[in-house]
Amino acid sequence: MKTNNSSGYTASHWGIFKPVLNKDGRIEKLEAYKEDHRPSPNLNKIAELPYCDKRIRYPMVRESYFREGPASREKRGSDRWVRVSWNDALSLVAKEMRRIYDHYGPSAMFGRSYGWMSCGEVNSAVTLNRRLLRLCGGFVECVNSYSTAAIAPVLSCVFGDSDPRCSDWDDILNNSRRVVLWGCDPLITNDVDWSTTLHNSYPKFEALKASGIKTIVVNPLRTQTGAYLESEWIAPFPGTDCALMLAMIHTLHQSGRLDTDFIERCTEGFKPFMAYVLGEKDGVVKSAEWAEAKCGVSAQRIRELAHELRDNRTMIMMGWGPQRAQFGEQPPRMAAALACALGHIGLPGGGFGTHYHYCSGGSLSGIGPSVRGIGSNVKPVLPYKHDGAGTLVIPVARFAECFLNPGESFYYMDKKRTYPEIRMVMWAGGNPFSHQPQTNRLAKAWKKPETVVVTDCFWTPTALNADIVLPACTFFERNDITGIGTYTNDGIVYMKKAIEPMYESKSDYEIYSLLAAKMGCADSFTCGRSEEDWIRVIYQEAAYSRRGFGVTLPDYETFKAEGVILFDKKKNEKPYIAFEDFRNDPQAYPLPTRSGKIEITNEEIQDCHYTDYPSYPVYLEQTEFVRAEDKKYPFALVSAKSAHRLHSQLGGLTKEGEAEPVMVNEENAREKGIVSGDTVIVKNDRGAILAKALVTADIRKDVICVRHGAWYEPKEIDGRSIDVGGCSNTLTPDIPTSRFTCGNVASCGLADVEKYVQAEQKAQKEPL
Repeated sequence: MKTNNSSGYTASHWGIFKPVLNKDGRIEKLEAYKEDHRPSPNLNKIAELPYCDKRIRYPMVRESYFREGPASREKRGSDRWVRVSWNDALSLVAKEMRRIYDHYGPSAMFGRSYGWMSCGEVNSAVTLNRRLLRLCGGFVECVNSYSTAAIAPVLSCVFGDSDPRCSDWDDILNNSRRVVLWGCDPLITNDVDWSTTLHNSYPKFEALKASGIKTIVVNPLRTQTGAYLESEWIAPFPGTDCALMLAMIHTLHQSGRLDTDFIERCTEGFKPFMAYVLGEKDGVVKSAEWAEAKCGVSAQRIRELAHELRDNRTMIMMGWGPQRAQFGEQPPRMAAALACALGHIGLPGGGFGTHYHYCSGGSLSGIGPSVRGIGSNVKPVLPYKHDGAGTLVIPVARFAECFLNPGESFYYMDKKRTYPEIRMVMWAGGNPFSHQPQTNRLAKAWKKPETVVVTDCFWTPTALNADIVLPACTFFERNDITGIGTYTNDGIVYMKKAIEPMYESKSDYEIYSLLAAKMGCADSFTCGRSEEDWIRVIYQEAAYSRRGFGVTLPDYETFKAEGVILFDKKKNEKPYIAFEDFRNDPQAYPLPTRSGKIEITNEEIQDCHYTDYPSYPVYLEQTEFVRAEDKKYPFALVSAKSAHRLHSQLGGLTKEGEAEPVMVNEENAREKGIVSGDTVIVKNDRGAILAKALVTADIRKDVICVRHGAWYEPKEIDGRSIDVGGCSNTLTPDIPTSRFTCGNVASCGLADVEKYVQAEQKAQKEPL
């Protein structure tokens, strides 16, 4: 175990660093932690966060709400703001909370914090929000996530685990002959971690580049990772990954190359799936020629690819991109079926993994305790009238639908449920106006609740559409504690405050403690502990939890002084190979599925009779399909992750008038008369955004890409509403991936791109 005697470090999702202050006490730069394998290229932007001109400086109340209350909610987003004292703001929030609980109960209260907030277990906005609302009686909770809404339930059905451990990188580097990066861009997405990170995966990709292992990227975009690795690029149309994989499985069957031994021993329900592949179910043979017409990849290359992966030990690194689309459950299911057909699961260097692109998955983990935060699963201590009507649990991506249609029925997983009527929203540390598809529809839904309270550091689009806004500190302005590495468990960081809270901002813990006092449950909320007390307790519980395993951590004062503790790495006799024991003996090492095997056909799903989510993986054509003859808009829209943001975090640092880029294929750009740098309008029936054209060969023809996370900023221009911020979700449809998972559709839909000269002329006179 190593400690670092250089105190003053703090942590963010982008890594560990030491703020360097100038003579005026302002953060001048950030020095990355010396053990960081690749410090984030965003460090300079992160240093600007406390001084962003979009900081919320004081408690604010919407002017009409201050005078008229909930009756003025139609003015959200357009009203003036009134500065109030902390006492008045918190009293107003508490008064409204009591009214909702007294008259309507928990089913009328919507509590949420989504969007990764900021690092730190004590000031975790999602935890504090939930803890207070549960103490007050409860609230309508959200399940599932925008990140893995479709893939996590699918993996549970197929493998019995929503996030099965993947093979170690050392196994891949020693034994793989082909690595397929399907729908992911790890060099971008591994820049961040749910906690904080040492960027452990970057040396692995450097080693992969030097290894001679052939890599293949399957993606409508030529990814940053693919460019770095000099990968072969196969570019199917969005939404057609399943057609490509089905044809590969058909090719293996026709050539007698399916791994029938593995399929018979280790899978359940492969036979009915193969009947579908062969056209016995629907009369459509899923041949390479059939797939070419769907996905735009030549039949010859499809057949070659199937045999190439069968003949060479292959690791399929499946990303989360393809599942953020209509019928997004199908690509990860189909990838599992393809991996079974290839027969490399459980063999050295082979198989299927779903988190190599996230939190340095596949890297070695440390021997040490994980830190647990303040508990949020607490019982109510305050009386309330009743639970109210409707379910208290909804899928996160359906909350706008819930706001708009209380009392309506919906399906989720295997049950029919009813939307509650939401009257109050308590939102903290997140920006749903970035996450939620069809943002203009969300703006309408957001006006339905009677009161909206937002706690945040910045005037996000969500905060601008609130009634009461409470200003929170950035992580630079408070102390906290966090673990290092979601999968890698590298150590623990004491997050030391670098500067005093700016303006009248307070830490999330202080805000919620004060609000708990207003509600009359302060003792239950704080347990009599200060912020520093909680940091100490969390650390000491972690230290004590591992004593029986031979791990001894320094005392708290030493930890606090030294700032960073790094754990020793596990030293295995050989690299971990996912599903190795199961493959060798499925009876002795069954999976936690109903059959104990990999379930290609799932009986639980079959019992639901969902046409949009059959019992085995299928190809379902999206409603907005780019190859349809009668399509209204010519381009398939995808929304990949940005290297410059984490969701919408850092988006507030975008300079005035700096348009979000849209990637346009060179041939399409010539047809449209567009060159790089042109201001363009990207539009469909759901809305329109202004963007800057990026003409490139790194996107396939008839596909455009607007990266996720730009801030929604609607303005009236030429008689219509245009989002000048360039939020990709202004254009995406608010429909569920299927009735089974109700995932979000944030990288899907059709749109058009046109040069927008009028906007350029107006911008010269009056910046948008």
